[in-house]
Parts: sequence; C-alpha cells; structure tokens
Amino acid sequence: MSVNLTLLIVMGVLYAVGIYLLLERSLTRVLMGLMLLANGTNILLLTTGGYSGLAPLFGKNIPAGDYNDPLPQALILTSIVISFAVTAFMLGIIYRTWILARQDEVQDDLEDRRVANQPSFDAEEDVEIPLETTEFAPSTENKDRNTKRNKGGNRQ
Repeated sequence: MSVNLTLLIVMGVLYAVGIYLLLERSLTRVLMGLMLLANGTNILLLTTGGYSGLAPLFGKNIPAGDYNDPLPQALILTSIVISFAVTAFMLGIIYRTWILARQDEVQDDLEDRRVANQPSFDAEEDVEIPLETTEFAPSTENKDRNTKRNKGGNRQ
C-alpha cells in the first residue's frame, strides 16, 4: 500500500496551523484551529483507507481484495458529526463571551496569576516528618505466645 504524499503534506500543514491557532488567545482563532485539526484528522482517516476500490457490496465473482474498506469512511462520518458538535459548542461560547464582555479574547484571571507567581517550595509541606511511634508495635509477650504453638495451631 502506497500513501499519497500530497495528502500527508496537507494533513501535516493542517495539524501545524491548527495547533498554532489553538495557542492563540482569541476564541475565534481557537475555533478555526479546532476546525483545522478536525479536517486534518479526516484526511488522516482517509489515507488509512488505502486505495479507492469497489463499493463494499457483495458480488460473487469479485475477490475480497478488490473491495474498499468501509471502516475509515464510517470513522470520517463520525468525526464530521463530532467536529460539528464541537464547532456549535464553541460558537455558543464565543457568542456568550461577546454578549457579556464585548471582546473575543480570553482574559487573564487574577487568581491564576497569583498562583503562578507563588514559589513552588512550601516550607511547611517540605519539612521532614518525624517517625511515628505506634501503640501496635509487636511486643515480646505476643512473640512468646506465638512461638509456644505447635504445628496444629494448638498451644502446648
């Protein structure tokens, strides 16, 4: 099976641009990045199907190797439905953000900044913990009792 090099290059470009757009702060660009990633995934699934063949309908005189595998096509349809749902959800988020804040960018959260500026060392958590003594330590009395048993489990 030979893979179409053009589809692989297009898929790589779609993934690269999609990931780049996902890292932006604008929600519209994030939406575009998700759409490009979904299309890149569809091309990936299309290339896994191999060469185009006959429709997967049964024929007595046609060998099994001539048929096209329908599984990648079914996965592409599923991927299209999932990407449509994600796109609709993101459009709802973008619309709601625009109505509330009249801007398209994700804002910094003050609490996130405060947590990011805290040192990673916490003196209280990193102090050495002393060994705890327990009241359930084995005593010599219990050891003596256990050694006095015979093989049948009865005491002597």
